[in-house]
Amino acid sequence: MSIENRKDFFKFEVSFGSKARLKIVKILALNIEQSISQIIKGTNLNHSCVRKHLNFLKSLNIVQEKKFGRIKIFRYKTENLKAKSLKNFIEIWEK
Repeated sequence: MSIENRKDFFKFEVSFGSKARLKIVKILALNIEQSISQIIKGTNLNHSCVRKHLNFLKSLNIVQEKKFGRIKIFRYKTENLKAKSLKNFIEIWEK
């Protein structure tokens, strides 16, 4: 397997290999919309860590950021097939 193929092969592991990122995905998948304060409270992670992971999840098109004045709400994008599949997996696993 070439190096380029390895990067593609391990795309899932790179995307979700962080325990902190998985906590954030789980909170959003189960609650759909949360403010950054709610995510911080639910994950016990600091602001900069949560912000970094939310930006990464936005780049994967799994999370959308909505602004209401000074308040930012992060929404889990259930219309994205990968996000929806991951949400279903989390719901099944957590039963």
